[in-house]
Amino acid sequence: MKAILCHSFTGPGDLRLGEIDVPQPAAHDILIDVHAASVSFMDQLLVSGLYQMRPPTPFVPGTEASGTVVATGNKVTKFAPGDRIACSSWTGCYAERMIAKESKCVRLPDGVSFETAAAFLHNYGTAYYALVERARAQRGETLFVTGAAGGVGLAVVDLARHLGLRIVAGVGSDDKAALVRGYGAGAVVNYRSEDLRDRIKAITGGNGIDIGFDNLGGAIFEQMARVMAWGGRLMPIGFTGGEIPSLPMNLPLLKNYSIIGVFVGAWAEKFPAEAARMNESLVQLLAGGQIRPHIDRVLPLEEVTEAMRAVANRTVQGRIVLRIR
Repeated sequence: MKAILCHSFTGPGDLRLGEIDVPQPAAHDILIDVHAASVSFMDQLLVSGLYQMRPPTPFVPGTEASGTVVATGNKVTKFAPGDRIACSSWTGCYAERMIAKESKCVRLPDGVSFETAAAFLHNYGTAYYALVERARAQRGETLFVTGAAGGVGLAVVDLARHLGLRIVAGVGSDDKAALVRGYGAGAVVNYRSEDLRDRIKAITGGNGIDIGFDNLGGAIFEQMARVMAWGGRLMPIGFTGGEIPSLPMNLPLLKNYSIIGVFVGAWAEKFPAEAARMNESLVQLLAGGQIRPHIDRVLPLEEVTEAMRAVANRTVQGRIVLRIR
């Protein structure tokens, strides 16, 4: 079968289309005919050797996909051949067929396209785990999210609107403002051209933010730490800016706010039943039109290098999806 292969951790430019054997499902696994797969920042970090894990090479990249069930392991109980599903996995999605754990798959309702289904589990799973499970967000609270026009950031904005939060969206260029406003942001801050602390203070009347969701790290996270409200929750999600920040711990001390780590992939591994229930909740929101993943463009599988470079260059709004079938 056809698959994209990563032979070395030297970046998207060295990915190659090749032929590999069809994988065989173990007891709790599902074999899937892949129709579509999305491209995330994590995917390009992984093939560049910049992520915290390094699979043995060669491997097939791709962390999120959708398709139809071909076969199941003998201990799979929720799915059968022919079911339309979305799934997540650490690797394997950029191929004609892939293996996913039963706990990381969810059945798709009628009317949800494979392209849309390939672009929601990771983004909205991160958003849901952060806002609902970790921050315990309450209606009316003020949220500030960085990278708000990207895949995860836009999902946070979308879900936060559904939860009734007051949303301040952080973007790195003005051309992204219209998109985040269309998804529910009441205010937008361009942290590359505006003073973040001054703007947050002005927007919140000096009260600060209840929930900070940060994808970037570095100086932006440090500035967010200085505009938190009393009893707030500051959440590091990732460090796409390339710098892991350090904080003076008197800052959370003085305002009794919490710093809460959010790593949904590790949580899903440790608590698969809870993660599966979250996925079911998300797919119901998707089917009901209460969340709406944004697809920047759909490309053929062979253009995965172009897709990853666009993600790395931050020219993508929402997700790029690769069409495989």
